[in-house]
Amino acid sequence: MVEVFNYTNFVSSPCIGGVGPVSYPELELLTTKQEIINFTPAQLSHHSTPLYLSFRGRSFIRHHKIRDKISLCSVQFLALDLVFRSPDSKAMATSTILSDLGTEIIIPICAVVGILFSLFQWYLVSQVKLSPEKPADDGKNGFTEALIEEEEGINDHTVVQKCAEIQNAISEGATSFLFTEYQYVGVFMVIFAVLIFVFLGSVEGFSTSSKVCTYDTTKMCKPALMTAVFSTVSFLLGAITSVVSGFLGMKIATYANARTTLEARKGVGKAFIVAFRSGAVMGFLLAANGLLVLYITINLFKIYYGDDWEGLFESITGYGLGGSSMALFGRVGGGIYTKAADVGADLVGKVERNIPEDDPRNPAVIADNVGDNVGDIAGMGSDLFGSYAESSCAALVVASISSFGTTHDFTSMMYPLIVSSVGILVCLITTLFATDILEVKTVKQIEPSLKNQLIISTVLMTIGIAIVSWIALPSSFTIFNFGAQKVVKNWQLFLCVGVGLWAGLIIGFVTEYYTSNAYSPVQDVADSCRTGAATNVIFGLALGYKSVIIPIFAIAISIFVSFSFAAMYGVAVAALGMLSTIATGLAIDAYGPISDNAGGIAEMAGMSHRIRERTDALDAAGNTTAAIGKGFAIGSAALVSLALFGAFVSRAEITTVDVLTPKVFIGLLVGAMLPYWFSAMTMKSVGKAALKMVEEVRRQFNTIPGLMEGTAKPDYATCVKISTDASIKEMIPPGALVMLTPLIVGIFFGVETLSGVLAGSLVSGVQIAISASNTGGAWDNAKKYIEAGVSEHAQSLGPKGSDPHKAAVIGDTVGDPLKDTSGPSLNILIKLMAVESLVFAPFFATHGGLLFKLF
Repeated sequence: MVEVFNYTNFVSSPCIGGVGPVSYPELELLTTKQEIINFTPAQLSHHSTPLYLSFRGRSFIRHHKIRDKISLCSVQFLALDLVFRSPDSKAMATSTILSDLGTEIIIPICAVVGILFSLFQWYLVSQVKLSPEKPADDGKNGFTEALIEEEEGINDHTVVQKCAEIQNAISEGATSFLFTEYQYVGVFMVIFAVLIFVFLGSVEGFSTSSKVCTYDTTKMCKPALMTAVFSTVSFLLGAITSVVSGFLGMKIATYANARTTLEARKGVGKAFIVAFRSGAVMGFLLAANGLLVLYITINLFKIYYGDDWEGLFESITGYGLGGSSMALFGRVGGGIYTKAADVGADLVGKVERNIPEDDPRNPAVIADNVGDNVGDIAGMGSDLFGSYAESSCAALVVASISSFGTTHDFTSMMYPLIVSSVGILVCLITTLFATDILEVKTVKQIEPSLKNQLIISTVLMTIGIAIVSWIALPSSFTIFNFGAQKVVKNWQLFLCVGVGLWAGLIIGFVTEYYTSNAYSPVQDVADSCRTGAATNVIFGLALGYKSVIIPIFAIAISIFVSFSFAAMYGVAVAALGMLSTIATGLAIDAYGPISDNAGGIAEMAGMSHRIRERTDALDAAGNTTAAIGKGFAIGSAALVSLALFGAFVSRAEITTVDVLTPKVFIGLLVGAMLPYWFSAMTMKSVGKAALKMVEEVRRQFNTIPGLMEGTAKPDYATCVKISTDASIKEMIPPGALVMLTPLIVGIFFGVETLSGVLAGSLVSGVQIAISASNTGGAWDNAKKYIEAGVSEHAQSLGPKGSDPHKAAVIGDTVGDPLKDTSGPSLNILIKLMAVESLVFAPFFATHGGLLFKLF
């Protein structure tokens, strides 16, 4: 068993009772400040030798020393913990049902199963051929296999050929953009890797000698120079994994979009399964790759670090930094690309020329569809990978200085990765419900099927977490808590993960309520379009602000519960709980852009309006699920950022973050301002790029004879180039703001001011991100509500081209950069600044605060 005794505010008088030195044996502890703290045998009665004594989180001795006649004239106002473990209870305290060998087998096997399942889903999607052939009649999903085009006398060969050509154009545009983006990002990656090595290596003057461990001064740890080397390597691994995750997601999305369109000829059910399976390919590939690369990295680093787990898991934090830094550029660059094209296409095409969405006569239509893949697929994939990597790293860093790390309990240490492994299996079972067990047959079943994915995965994952907490954790253990060791039970850690998981579900459903046109908030926004765009904008902004309330309470409650049970480790695993079903979340999220592309391809290929109605139904459900996905990403980002903040404070050796201190308070103010500055930069970037796009689309309509009549083809390539050039150029300033802020603040103002900046950006960034995403989503679905005209109320506002519809389109274009550029990018801002501060914490603590040192 483990017993912890807390002695807080220990006060000694000049000499106890004024009687001078006491005459009985006492325990002496000499701290780094050469302060003597004494404890009488009475205080140590019934206990064997202390495992270690800690002062503000630092271990000093592993044995006690008895001396006679030592005065208690010592130190005042300290927090001290004595942690005892009886010799015969060591095995019991660290024993877990799951052996270390079992852990070493389970994690990689689950990752490989996830990869194989994704490849199997890809194989099933590939069975839909982009070639003119008539499939066999099996009458599944409530639809006959007879092709609607053939019934209407349209040549099938021409339709399929057109779909293949459009798919190739979208795929080539997306691939070209990503390669261009990755060239710029690659240069950044190399420069930042050098910075990590130089800054961390200089902490001990590039010494190759072993150093005293930070949290256990009785042990020697590996040199700081090697931590710099391994942090650099893990940064590069995280960055490459993030880039590959985004790229693979984009490739499968562009592979599946035309196949979804062709399957829509057979029925909405067939199209839904293709789109969802394609999303699952991305979800499982990303979740499994992220887990496998992290696990392999830990094991390879362990070969060098051996028992120095403190240094091992400090160096692993670079993995999260690499993942999030790539995600930032992917989200910002992709967001600017897609929204510049979308706004340009909508304003000129829909409002000025009164032509349908995705009409092939619109010069910006290919750029718009390319943007769905580079922004909503590649950017979003990198974003959620970054969240997963950072939550895992935050949990591992805290665990390494807790009893898991000090006793080298590998299975308990790998608890976050085991949770993620079980999540892959749970998501695999959940996916089968959508594709095989409860097949979609009608339009009305689409959205409930997607929502069921969230509910089923959450319920099954709760059971999975309970089992993992039972077999992979000892019944009692200690967790590092800002200089103390807090005793935690395994059921308490189960509740921490569970509260994060269910908070994610609550945030998802609240987001759906405020962004789905099936509910009154969006219908009220649509109704406000009767009086023009101004009232639409007012109603939309109000909806976004109001939608923040319940998610913030859900996040606050989960933070309070998880911190109360297991300190910052509890918060980190709560974030991991929210992301434990990441494979299903990504599948649902990627489904939306694939369906959107499928509708665009149907329109451009000149397919029947009945096909477009089916793809629109898929797309409408996809819009709502995309908003739910953004809610998950923002909620998890808040928890991840707080966990990283806690790890940073511990690693930087900050005892308290006092907001009444001027150093901290000015940091809070600046930090709270940063999300506004960042949002201003990204929104203006979209506006500038959209302005060029609008001018180009107008020019082509005015100067190309026969374009409106459909007898001439527009110049798609010029519009693609405008979006590409603008996004590459405009993503650099916002990226630089996020990446340079922690470095500048840490070097010139020190760790206390930086802690204020991190706290301020977290508090304000979460609010803006939720409101921006939900406002944009509500405007988008208000427009679709009017266009679909499925109710009497919607029909009274339509049809397309009416004044209320034009007002809704304007609201949608205003919301586009909010929901797809600024909002989603903000959650990366708060995570990235926190993980960057954590990685550079030793440098800032040693060499930071230059201005305060000078003045």
